[in-house]
Amino acid sequence: MIKSCLSIAVLLLAVAVQAQDNSRLALEQAYDLARQNYPLIKQKDLVRQTANLTIENLRKGFLPQLNISGQATYQSDVTSVPVSIPGVKIEEPSKDQYKIQAELSQLVYDGGATSAQKNVQNANALVEDQKAEVELYKVKDRINQLYLGILLVDEQLKQVALVKNDIQLGIKRVEAQVKNGTAFRSSQLTLEAELMKNDQRIIELNANRKGLVDVLSLFINKSLPANVQLEQPAIVMTFAKETIARPELKLYNYQSELFKVQNQLISAKNRPRTSLFVQGGYGRPGLNMLKNEFDLFYVAGVRLNWGLGSLYTTKKERELLQVNQRMVDVQKELFMLNTNTQLKQQEAELDKLQQLVQSDQQIISIRTQVKEAANAQLSNGVITANDYLKEVNAEDQARQSLIAHQLQLIQAQINYRTLSGNQ
Repeated sequence: MIKSCLSIAVLLLAVAVQAQDNSRLALEQAYDLARQNYPLIKQKDLVRQTANLTIENLRKGFLPQLNISGQATYQSDVTSVPVSIPGVKIEEPSKDQYKIQAELSQLVYDGGATSAQKNVQNANALVEDQKAEVELYKVKDRINQLYLGILLVDEQLKQVALVKNDIQLGIKRVEAQVKNGTAFRSSQLTLEAELMKNDQRIIELNANRKGLVDVLSLFINKSLPANVQLEQPAIVMTFAKETIARPELKLYNYQSELFKVQNQLISAKNRPRTSLFVQGGYGRPGLNMLKNEFDLFYVAGVRLNWGLGSLYTTKKERELLQVNQRMVDVQKELFMLNTNTQLKQQEAELDKLQQLVQSDQQIISIRTQVKEAANAQLSNGVITANDYLKEVNAEDQARQSLIAHQLQLIQAQINYRTLSGNQ
């Protein structure tokens, strides 16, 4: 009985912990989950597996190679000795000849071709892997939009709740005045209509939030409750410049390394290859062409192969690699120019938004004082409900501006770090 109770308690605790984990989400956690579950992440494993299998096959090029061949032929003429020697008869070989043989060869030196091909495969795997990293990094921008979109809706909901309280307070004041005959019923109805519009605004915001949460759930492959709480990134008022560390830069470097090892492969193809071999077989005739009968035979030795045909294209192949290298250099230069331009724009945006946030706070302070004064005037019947709503909406607009500018400031800071590759 005690064990059963303990098991149930542990199960309930695990469910509670899981529910708590699902109810809160941080931006970095969203990045990690999106990366783990994005389909492109599977391509990285496939790239590495392909490279490993190819390299393993290249290594087998230095294993002993066995070739078996056989042939049966008929020829119009055979070698003969046109000399008659008394007492000696030299038998003429048969025109039908048969041979089956096996050759065992061992590559000793391939000019460095296998080593160069391995290097090419490793370098190419790094290039393909980094291409996937570049695409995965772009997912961060999409996560930023969804995450900050939800935060903006949350702040708007908070502001709507404040406006709702102000309107409800105004309704109570006017309701009392209507009962006392010091205000018209139309003033109360005006405030109640505004309250209903406020409720409609809440419905719209909640629907928008649910849509954003559902899309974010798809990206991170994790079911998020509709009321999930997102941790707001801290606003840093003084923002330090950072060095560019984008994955594209690694890609350009890996591409340059690939061209270098491809150049090594070109050199290796122009070198000679040496191997040891031994041939053994059975046929008619054997190695003795004048012995017209089936016989065993073998041959052993060293073989040298040097294909000089690639020398015709070596120069052009190297020039092609140089052209490709210059193209990568131009792409890298253009990327750095565009990135630095975008960072300069973000720096200006950060400075502007910091000033706007400070200005919004001053405006809100003034609008709050005006609204409180209007509240007192409404209680005393000095102003109408419309006048009061005007001040409530003015404060609401000021707070909405602050919310928007604060979220835009956070987004600008995150964009700056994402652009620089340090997010």
